[in-house]
Amino acid sequence: MLCALLRLGRPRVLYIGRPCTRGLAGEQPAENVRYRDTVLLPQTDFPARVSGEQQTISELQIQEKCGFSELYSWQRERKTKKEFCLHDGPPYANGDPHVGHALNKILKDITNRFQMMRGYKVNYVPGWDCHGLPIELRALADLGEEAQNLSAMDIRQKAKDFAERAIEKQKSAFVRWGVMADWNNCYYTFDKKYEAKQLNVFYKMHEKGYIYRDYKPVFWSPSARTALAEAELEYNQQHTSRAVYTKFSLVKSPPKLAPLTDTSSTSVLVWTTQPWTIPANQAVCYMPEFEYSIVKCLNTGEHYILAADRVELTAVTLGTQFEVISTFKGTDLENGVCAHPTIPERQSPLLPANHVTMAKGTGLVHTAPAHGIEDYSVASLHQLPVDCIVDENGFFTEAAGVDLQNKSVLTEGNETVIQMLQNTKSLLKEELFEHSYPYDWRTKQPVIIRASKQWFVNTASLKTRAQEALKKVKFIPASAGSRMLEMLDRRTYWCISRQRSWGVPIPVFYHKNTGEPLISRHSIEHVIKMVDEHGSDVWWTLPLEQLLPKDVLRQAGSDADPADYSQGHDVLDIWFDSGISWAHVIGDADQTADVYMEGKDQLGGWFQSSLLTSVATRKNAPYGTVVVHGFTLSEKGEKMSKSVGNVVDPDVVINGGQDKTKEPPYGADVLRWWVAESNVFTEVFIGPVVLNSARDDINKLRNTLRFMLGNLANFHPETDSLPTKEMYVLDQYMLHVLQDYTSKVTQAYKEYDFGKVIRLLTTLITRDLSSFYFSIIKDRLYCEEQKSPKRRSCQTVLATGVDILVRSFAPVLPHLAEEVFQHLPYTKESEGVFRTGWIHSSSVWKKPGLEEAIEGACALRDSFLGSIPGKNAVEYDVTVVIEPGLFFELMETLQTEESSSTSQLNELMMSSQTILLSSVPLDLPSDATILKGTFTINLEGGDICEETAYKVIVQPAAKGRCPRCRKYTTTSSLTPCPRCLDAIAGKWST
Repeated sequence: MLCALLRLGRPRVLYIGRPCTRGLAGEQPAENVRYRDTVLLPQTDFPARVSGEQQTISELQIQEKCGFSELYSWQRERKTKKEFCLHDGPPYANGDPHVGHALNKILKDITNRFQMMRGYKVNYVPGWDCHGLPIELRALADLGEEAQNLSAMDIRQKAKDFAERAIEKQKSAFVRWGVMADWNNCYYTFDKKYEAKQLNVFYKMHEKGYIYRDYKPVFWSPSARTALAEAELEYNQQHTSRAVYTKFSLVKSPPKLAPLTDTSSTSVLVWTTQPWTIPANQAVCYMPEFEYSIVKCLNTGEHYILAADRVELTAVTLGTQFEVISTFKGTDLENGVCAHPTIPERQSPLLPANHVTMAKGTGLVHTAPAHGIEDYSVASLHQLPVDCIVDENGFFTEAAGVDLQNKSVLTEGNETVIQMLQNTKSLLKEELFEHSYPYDWRTKQPVIIRASKQWFVNTASLKTRAQEALKKVKFIPASAGSRMLEMLDRRTYWCISRQRSWGVPIPVFYHKNTGEPLISRHSIEHVIKMVDEHGSDVWWTLPLEQLLPKDVLRQAGSDADPADYSQGHDVLDIWFDSGISWAHVIGDADQTADVYMEGKDQLGGWFQSSLLTSVATRKNAPYGTVVVHGFTLSEKGEKMSKSVGNVVDPDVVINGGQDKTKEPPYGADVLRWWVAESNVFTEVFIGPVVLNSARDDINKLRNTLRFMLGNLANFHPETDSLPTKEMYVLDQYMLHVLQDYTSKVTQAYKEYDFGKVIRLLTTLITRDLSSFYFSIIKDRLYCEEQKSPKRRSCQTVLATGVDILVRSFAPVLPHLAEEVFQHLPYTKESEGVFRTGWIHSSSVWKKPGLEEAIEGACALRDSFLGSIPGKNAVEYDVTVVIEPGLFFELMETLQTEESSSTSQLNELMMSSQTILLSSVPLDLPSDATILKGTFTINLEGGDICEETAYKVIVQPAAKGRCPRCRKYTTTSSLTPCPRCLDAIAGKWST
């Protein structure tokens, strides 16, 4: 009948009942010691837990014995057409490895190991970002003033030495974490082949018109004396500025407002948080569609023009009252002109602009084209001067006037400008204003916006194509794609030139007299050839005649002499350095990486620079999928800080700190478990509580594995496994569970949802295996004859289960996975987990109807166990009464005879004896407990639905306790039960 039933319906989610708590056969009292040797207790050397220090030793031994260092090369040599490319975003070579590195590298390694086990040839080349200011600053930090006298080549050599030391430290940590790669073949942005490739991409982009030189405002770091890209900024939310309300007196009324304004007493009212920019003012901007008002100040009688929506708040702020004289559209301000508040001979026109907002201020914006991005746009449209009066150090130049010259714009220069406004009676109020302000993410000092001649990528012309390419990319999580599209939409240009020594030079020559740049295919190709052979140091070490030979200059179309030129001193932005890594690692024009996987800060950094350079030169994105993870924080959700003392060092996590009681060693697998179980798509928390929990979870897993390994002693899968159709229904059901687990865990890996992998694994080992299956089969494993088909049936499941279990967590816990394989009792000279592929499961295990049979038995079991809380189930006999029908037939497949102490139904009930009846017996004893319930069977998607009433009758066991198996199944407590007698028959006489 079961065969017919198993062809019906779709499986449903099974509710698993509570575990049985009866004693095990191994717990023998003294009088029954003589039966101990006949009980088949687990046998394994696999430890249930390993001490922290021993764990670190064991992991290093496993890495050596199992060939972790050769694994990447081995899989690259396999004959398979399937390839999976995870392109490594290069970490910065400026310090020791930290938990952010651990989060990123371990996520990548889990991904790569899974894909490799699935049969893909993994392409993963680790890289490092090696140039830039942070490395330069760290390399020179101990030199003090001596660093000011170093040549460019001295700086470059010291920076390279520092970067190389940092790379070795980080690489050593990545290897210890078990990250699979060919660590002798990495990519470095200071490698000469890489630099040559970078210059080639630079020229391709220039040739297509995407790179140009211009004089325009850029973010500038006075503390580092270099231009910055937006990705190199961090915003201080508590920055305090000295904001001012100042007036610009009308010298020419707007024609439409002439009858309402008197130039002798009317001013436009402006608010700014950067008073130091006022000397560079060239205009005052308004929003054409907003409403503005002319107001009379009741304290002074002066007339002011400001936005209608800001009248009341501004009056309160200034401590006065305004009487509204007239209200009008912003367009009515057209052709008005104001006097500059600090420079008598200069005038500032009133101009329309769309960047004006009413969020704060007065609705009228002071405009200094050299010191504002939007201001520059206004200047470009109206042909205003873009004069920068601030030098590279952030000091006013001579052009600012003697009162301001050589003063820092962020400190005393700002104070002087405020004093100048006060002297001209233009200052109405000064206030401290706390707001978000950009800082140099390296020096942690505020930046300014300053116009200078720089090299730019015209992202405005690339934007549409880049966005279209990005829409074809899969983002995980999907919201990250929307954020990146928005970032691209706001980006108009990318400044790629930096004023440093440590970097790849922009290969441009400048005419000494005219300043005109020379950049041509011939000059670039010659420089690329030199760099490819000798590295970018040639830009500083070779004479100009070798960098720009006469024949190259002639080919470039110039009749000038090389001596008329000098090479430029700017280097490329490090985001350009790393952004072309696809060209070095991936290479082919049509090839893309399957995955880029980095932190969310790279949405404005490496993800963007990679996209823009790739789209500009080959019209497509360099990646098919982008996985974006969060940042690491302390357990309390705080940013890690040495001063606070909440920094978690991955080396200390693995090897322990100086005080092992406070900072115990956990080993690399605990670190990897922490990464996998975290919700990496938000912020990721780490600390002692989290790490202890991870260690405990792994120990629970070890206990499960130990039970499975121990009960596989003397079992050989090749010869002792039973065919599925000959197995117990419960064992078939567990294969069904393992098949379902395999499907779900594989899909979770494919979706990069490693947290789900851990949840599925935890559910399997705690609910399905330890609490349910193991508690049921212990009697069969321990007390049946060693080669009994009943015992071989569940051993077949254990062997299959341990293989599935280990392969499923191997990408997360590679050391533990290999350790388990070394303890398999039936495998000698194993190739290991990773060389033998992903989970091997069979669709045959997925049988409809299995769940209904086991679920029905578990419903009866739950009723029984629920009636004896805290008591031993084996002390009772159970009678199951079910009305004739489908449910009864299902239970008959588990117990063919009316009464049994060895049936499959009895095993599931965990009682000493189970009786299956269709009606309540007439001779029930008075101490019997009768429980009632109903069970509904749904098959064929609900087409077959049957609700059946049942009764479970519980009564104390009627027979004596077997001295061997401890079930109440014998006629004499001195003699084993019939089942046990069969098991020990022929071994010795009782």
